[in-house]
Amino acid sequence: MTSAPQSQPAPARPTSRDVARAAGVSQATVSLVLGDKWRGRVSEATAERVRHAAHELGYQPNLAARSLRLGRTRTALLVVPALTSEFFARVYTGAAAVAAEHGFGVVLYPSPEGTGPARDPFASARASLDGVIASSMAAGALDVLRGAGLPLVMLDSDPADTGVAARVNLDIADGMRQIAEHLLALGHRRFVHLASAVDTWTFAVRARALHDSLGAVPGTSVRTVTAPLDVQAGREGAEQALGASGPRPTAIVCDDDILAAGACKAARRLGLRVPDDLSVTGFDDLALATAVEPELTTVQLPAEQVGERGMAALLAVLDGRPAEPGSLPVHLVARGSSAPPPADGRRS
Repeated sequence: MTSAPQSQPAPARPTSRDVARAAGVSQATVSLVLGDKWRGRVSEATAERVRHAAHELGYQPNLAARSLRLGRTRTALLVVPALTSEFFARVYTGAAAVAAEHGFGVVLYPSPEGTGPARDPFASARASLDGVIASSMAAGALDVLRGAGLPLVMLDSDPADTGVAARVNLDIADGMRQIAEHLLALGHRRFVHLASAVDTWTFAVRARALHDSLGAVPGTSVRTVTAPLDVQAGREGAEQALGASGPRPTAIVCDDDILAAGACKAARRLGLRVPDDLSVTGFDDLALATAVEPELTTVQLPAEQVGERGMAALLAVLDGRPAEPGSLPVHLVARGSSAPPPADGRRS
């Protein structure tokens, strides 16, 4: 009778000691290199030798043990105003990608009321999280988390705010200046600013930059109409502005693409052609910007980079390093919704 084949024991999992032996360095050096804390303490050649040895051996750090040793959960909370926003979905994608590279997870937490207050998502935030990344548009949801003493990285927020470990901003003012310069160069002088009714730093910056840019050119006029961030409200706000007495505006500058879609609907309802009778611009460059006809002239915001930079900033804070400084650049994307103003002076 033949005996059943004996199962072979699984090969031992390589350890940091194995990597140290293969690279000819100490375990402390392995820890520095694989923990990305080697700069200024280990040479580039040594770091590369350690990384090569780890790769060849198939070494994977024991994150659970490391987390216990460091007293960390390797979890970050990303607080956004709403899950339905394409922009914040892309921010999450960027943050999660960087987090995964460093063995972190990202919990996405929307403020239930959009920009209003929210309950603490954890019984004890300090025990459950290593830090928080949050949009300024969800500031009301942060009140219960600030008291936990966790590192806080703010996205698109007022540089004057205190109590922030790091900040990641877009050059929002420059984006609105690019819109103004584009429309002025086309010859527009009568404007409507279809502004977001949400009272946050980012929209205040847009308004200030637009009015400063237009006000610097003699002969320009601008009227502001506010509306909640949805298509119907944008349509109603634009109809109100276009139906007012006096010379009709030739361009509507919108705080985001959703409001711009509403403005385009208002123009059609009033028998106006975009861009022949009225130019419309957005802000954000959402998928919506190329779904409407004509496609929207808008400002493209690098949402995934915002998430990447936000997560990288939190990791830097946790490691005692300075976060990368500077605002992320934005740029104008000129499409079919903007053109020179009509020359025939209709309801001029």
